[in-house]
Amino acid sequence: MLLAKHAASTGAPDQVDGNHAIYHHELRTTLEAIGLDVTPAQDFSSVEGEVRADFVFTLLNRAGFQNSEMLAPLLLARRGVPFLGASPIIRGLADDKHLSKVVAARHGVPTARWISCRLGQPVVEPGFRAERLVVKPNASSASWGVKIVDDWASAREHVERLHALGHDVVVEEYHPILDVAVPVIGGDGPEPWLLPPMAHTPETPGELRSYEEKRALVPTLAGSDPLSVVEDRDVVERLNDYSRRLCAELWPFDYGRFEFRFDPKSGAISFMEVNLSCNLWSRKSISRSAASIGMDHATLVESIVAHSMRRQGVISAALMERAA
Repeated sequence: MLLAKHAASTGAPDQVDGNHAIYHHELRTTLEAIGLDVTPAQDFSSVEGEVRADFVFTLLNRAGFQNSEMLAPLLLARRGVPFLGASPIIRGLADDKHLSKVVAARHGVPTARWISCRLGQPVVEPGFRAERLVVKPNASSASWGVKIVDDWASAREHVERLHALGHDVVVEEYHPILDVAVPVIGGDGPEPWLLPPMAHTPETPGELRSYEEKRALVPTLAGSDPLSVVEDRDVVERLNDYSRRLCAELWPFDYGRFEFRFDPKSGAISFMEVNLSCNLWSRKSISRSAASIGMDHATLVESIVAHSMRRQGVISAALMERAA
């Protein structure tokens, strides 16, 4: 079963979710092309009762309410049905930007200074000073609700706006230059497989991409993201070291990426967030990273699904070896 908002999509862009509908259609047809019998499902009702599937590829991560990324894993765990991703508690930890920063700091991973503004708590000015601040929902995706501001008064105003919409909030110091992602796959092994880190070079230096840009809802960014493989060996080694430290808390999971900010001038790296069960579209960072080492999109998807099934006992190691 493919559980995703646009699992039954025809491949046309959605007026609200944009290219996510294209992505879900591509993923469904890819799963079918590698020989799987795929049942598309587009809401939680498909997994609330008896689940007529041996395995669920769950991508219903943002369903319009807080912590919705945990619901499908919880329902499936209750029924004993194997599913792609990670355990519900790990999904919740990874999607909580504040808690993932706590994990990073605990393991000595450089992290931008931040404060957590939970609903129901007073909004208190941070004890650090920064030229610019980033205000974001604590569990958003695709940059929804993210804003860069130049002073605490503006930051507080946006925090209160997000609180009014029902979101916990993180406020962190702004680190300029490049977003860098370290893709991770290989959920059946004792250690993760780290794919080549990918850097995103924004069209406007120093600015964040909006939700509308990431979903191609604005015409100027309808093409592929400006991604490139990180070539500097020292930077790659540090990124991989930091990612392995984070994996020590989260492993096993089936796939994801660790996101950092990198300043080429100073060489500084700062952890931003973890994104498990992230976008597997052929145009996005994990797929393009895999392509840089000769792994096409279908092979990447098949490998991720096969290792997840093996990890959970759906298929045997011998079957995987014969298939290889």
